[in-house]
Formats: sequence, C-alpha cells, structure tokens
Amino acid sequence: MPTRIHSIMMKLTLGFPLYLLTNISGKKYGRFANHFDPLSPIFTDRERIQVVLSDIGILAVLYATKLLVAAKGAAWVTCMYLIPVLGVHMFFVLITYLHHTHLSLPHYDSTEWNWIRGALSTIDRDFGFLNRVFHDVTHTHVLHHLISYIPHYHAKEARDAIKPVLGEFYKIDRTPIFKAMWREAKECMYIEPDEDSEHKGTYWYHKM
Repeated sequence: MPTRIHSIMMKLTLGFPLYLLTNISGKKYGRFANHFDPLSPIFTDRERIQVVLSDIGILAVLYATKLLVAAKGAAWVTCMYLIPVLGVHMFFVLITYLHHTHLSLPHYDSTEWNWIRGALSTIDRDFGFLNRVFHDVTHTHVLHHLISYIPHYHAKEARDAIKPVLGEFYKIDRTPIFKAMWREAKECMYIEPDEDSEHKGTYWYHKM
C-alpha cells in the first residue's frame, strides 16, 4: 500500500513537469527530448519557431511571478498561483491516466496496431459535476480519440450518435474517480501478451 500511495502521489505531483522536461512516458526518440527545446526531436521544423515563442512567454511569466513575489510575498503567490497551477497539473495527469488505464484496454505492438484499434484503446469516465468544468472531455473521450476536432459543445451529442455504431467497442466506467484511480494503480501494474497465440502483439494489464 505505501508503494501504491507513493506511485500515485508521484504521478499527480511530478508527472506533468517531468513529462515536459524529460518526455517521460512519451514516444521514444533515441535521444534526450523535452518540450522546451526547439531542436528537440519532438517538433517538426515548422514548429520550432513556435517553441521559441512559447519559451519567451514562459520566461515572461516567470519574471512576472518574481515581481509578484517581491510585491505580494511568496505565501500569497503560492496560494493564488502555484497551488492552482499544481492543481491543473494534477487533474491533467489524472484525466490522462484514467482514460488510458483500465483492465479492459488493450495495448498493441506494431504487428497488431492500426489507427482504429489505437483510437478505441481508451475509456470514458464520469467525473460528476467536473464533467462540465472539463468541457465534457472526461465522458466523451472515446469520441475525442476518433474525431478530435468536434467542438466540446457538440461532444455529448456526437458521443451519443456513435455509441450504437461502436457497440461493444465503446467503453465507459462510472466508478467514482478516486476509487478508480486507487483500483487501477493496484490492478494495472504491467502488461503481458495475450494468451491467444494468434494475438501475441496484443497486451493486457495485469497486477503484481
């Protein structure tokens, strides 16, 4: 149990900053990659100037934060800015983790993967009143994988339209969110190949 608590806390607090800084859990590029380096293999040549502009914006915000600390004090800035930012990071990781981690979700290697299989390897979750706060992406995430450009204000309508088409391939879990997080951290520890010899390129979650 202490290990599970530690794993959850590390994901929620450090997961997003580490992803940005080191590309942890992201695509492997064969060399170091982060989201602030315009020469990073993550980006195309067309995107590099946008990364530079983004970095300038980040430096401007850091300087403004320094001025705020001088004017208002570190405690005020922590309460009014740092804690809300960490909250955003926490929910970003929580949402991403829960939408892609479930015993019913397969993983594929290159022998089995195709676009539609990859797109359907996700699950809708019910975040209660927070569904509205998150513009409904939490309970329309399967749709988001399939048609990412549908605006959020049409997402529920579109989700309801595709559910009969997807049938058994549409997945939703209404388990309360923090209970689901605890369960997935316990049961989805690693992946192993499908026991069916014809689908060795398909992998399923297992617990220790």
